[in-house]
Amino acid sequence: MDETVLTRRRMMQLVAAVAPATLATKLRAQATQASPRVTEPLSASVLPRGVRARFVTTNGIRMHVLEAGFETPNRPAILLVHGYPELAYSWRKLMAPLASAGYHVIVPDLRGYGRTDGTDVKYDDTMAPFRTLNEVRDMLGLVWAFGYRSVDCIVGHDFGSPVSAWCSVARPDVFRRTVLMSAPFGGTQEPPFNTANAERPAAAPPDSIYDELAKLNPPRKHYQRYYATRDANDNMWHAKQGIHDFLRAYYHMKSADWKQNQPHPLKARTAEEWAKLPRYYVMDLNKGMAEQVAAEMPTPAEIAANKWLPDAELRVYATEYGRTGFQGGLQGYRGGSNPLNGDTGVFGGRTIDQPSMFIAGKSDWGAYQNPGALERMQKTACTRMTGVHFVEGAGHWVQQEQPEQTAKLILEFLGRKS
Repeated sequence: MDETVLTRRRMMQLVAAVAPATLATKLRAQATQASPRVTEPLSASVLPRGVRARFVTTNGIRMHVLEAGFETPNRPAILLVHGYPELAYSWRKLMAPLASAGYHVIVPDLRGYGRTDGTDVKYDDTMAPFRTLNEVRDMLGLVWAFGYRSVDCIVGHDFGSPVSAWCSVARPDVFRRTVLMSAPFGGTQEPPFNTANAERPAAAPPDSIYDELAKLNPPRKHYQRYYATRDANDNMWHAKQGIHDFLRAYYHMKSADWKQNQPHPLKARTAEEWAKLPRYYVMDLNKGMAEQVAAEMPTPAEIAANKWLPDAELRVYATEYGRTGFQGGLQGYRGGSNPLNGDTGVFGGRTIDQPSMFIAGKSDWGAYQNPGALERMQKTACTRMTGVHFVEGAGHWVQQEQPEQTAKLILEFLGRKS
């Protein structure tokens, strides 16, 4: 009898001891999962007048899309493609000027971002939906879903720049003009040519630059390599300073407000040259991105003085990324390890032959982080590039920091008055 009571008592003690740990494990698991799919588009209360949000189904997913200039039928269309860590919302300041110039402005949250499907992706899930040419299919499908055979222009910023470039390479009949922003397109893969009677070439040496970065004093690592790691999403999503302050510091550090941004061309793709890049590009080896930018958090006075991204607008980003996490966007940085991206090789040697233009902020290191890409874009990758523009008073977020000048450049490129 005593042994039975003792056993029951011991069992109760064990249950009491294990329950908190089990609950904590469940809470941690829930904290690393994106919230359920939202049922409503972005509220009109956070959007500029004349901009609406809606859902459109294409290429097997539901895309969240902002529109302007939709009231008048049969307008020419322009497609705006955002970067990382951004949203369709990042184009809010350009939409009205472009619509006023006569365009139907179509602006999606990309696959894996915001309220478009794919935000629930896990690190170990297949990379197939995020391969480059499937991103192109997403954009094509969106154009067709709105009833267009072509758009007057595709405009891509940051990660949206290579997406737009590949759209332009693959379907010049659909994307009739191209504006690339902040991230130069260095061109398609050069195909092996005239090799039938040649000796088999020696294998290319392994890329050692990342090992060389780690040997520097202090040791460093490249942000794109970091973004491809398992830990990156959790580091930023559950930053110690909170997601709002993380994004505030990140956006500040890459803007013209951070006066240390004094970009210039790098001599070569070497660890020593890359080490000249700010630490949001070439990070300290022992830090995550949340810790890296925390030291550059702007002061309350600087935040209050910020006109291009006041706290109310930053809250839109913090709310969306707080719900979804960053993994959907980070999938794009894993393309180098994605063998499915080899299908872009079918366009080897192709160039962007429609009219094109490049825009970046004068304080944006993005144009120079890949040495030689800016020059290749102008000389070979784009055969009809009409101009390269560096906008005063803007860093990486040029369409948000200097929207009037950015809109003016785009409309002049399109032959329209602002």
